[in-house]
Amino acid sequence: MNLAEFHSEAFQQFVLDHLEEDPALLLLKYQGKTAFDLKAAVHQIAARKKADKKLPSWAQDQRLIFPVSLSIEQSSSEETAKFKAGIQAGGTFLDLTGGFGVDSFFIGRKFQKAIYCERNEELAQVASHNFEILGPGKFHVFRGDGVEFLEKSQEQFDLIYADPARRGKGNQKLYKLADCEPDITANWKLMESKASKILLKVSPMLDISQAIQEIPEIQRATVLSVKNEVKEILLEWTKEAESQELSILAVDLGASEQAFGFSPEEESEAKSLFGEAEKYLIEPNAAILKAGGFKIFGERFSLKKLDANSHFYTTEEFPLDIPGRVFEIIQEISPKKAELKKQFPKGNVNVILRNYAQGANEFKKKFGLKDGGEDFLIGTKSPSGFKVFWCRPVKS
Repeated sequence: MNLAEFHSEAFQQFVLDHLEEDPALLLLKYQGKTAFDLKAAVHQIAARKKADKKLPSWAQDQRLIFPVSLSIEQSSSEETAKFKAGIQAGGTFLDLTGGFGVDSFFIGRKFQKAIYCERNEELAQVASHNFEILGPGKFHVFRGDGVEFLEKSQEQFDLIYADPARRGKGNQKLYKLADCEPDITANWKLMESKASKILLKVSPMLDISQAIQEIPEIQRATVLSVKNEVKEILLEWTKEAESQELSILAVDLGASEQAFGFSPEEESEAKSLFGEAEKYLIEPNAAILKAGGFKIFGERFSLKKLDANSHFYTTEEFPLDIPGRVFEIIQEISPKKAELKKQFPKGNVNVILRNYAQGANEFKKKFGLKDGGEDFLIGTKSPSGFKVFWCRPVKS
């Protein structure tokens, strides 16, 4: 990568002038007509488009350089990086798997010294350039394997962070920690010996219980979602922790941050009260469902559950400050074409089916429905069998 190219006035002006245009069309229109690398300029335009919502402050900074698209897709968002930055502050921070450098930057600026490691030369070059703009002199860049750096380092770190690569041969997705690169399980004792705290970002598809089996020392697992979509799972270990018992935290970064914490023991000992649907249906946040807080959620908010496997809850009284979506039931509705056509003549209704006789796509195709509008059809199993409820969301 020729960084001098990116600093040329013509290159930067071209990117700035064409940010709203189709990158593919720009390649065709300006091929052979520029004194700079057109492909590199068009790539920057495409990358900024991808980063516009995910990394808004970086996308708006014309001085920054963006890497290949996959690195942007796999990087943390600004929201989730800022959340992680609130977990720890201190003297020295080490990122073993720096990548694009988003987490390195947001976490590292809370520390007196921040070290970024990355084996990919181009990514390390991009990150080094961006760090000097965002935090001049703050970040130390090591271009090489983070585990090798750690093995040779004589330092003790307040925080060691890693986001192991989760794609195998043929772009296969990997969900066990031992299958990722680097293998955190094989290097755990090394990390533990040189850190006061370890923070791992792992796949949202990871089975938390499987991760704890692989690394029993983990003390906290945080399921992090943004606007009710699970984005990542964070695993924490602290040397001086008051308790070595596992705690689970489900956090949603929506309009307002919602958090729901529990222990595996609390979930195991909680009792579910089952019943037919009352005035309101409640769907817990996606982070809570991923975290497995099924029984404790109902018990803590005094809710009845429709079925052990439905994960919909109900109450007669409006639930305040609940970490989930609340729907008011208009009526139970018969899943027959004539009835659905009568109630939704244009076919616009949002469909949620869980623990139901068929899937949502099959249901919509069968009855000529498409998601849209304010109304919802929620299908699930209750004590008396499969039911479909016509509902409208209510703001908590």
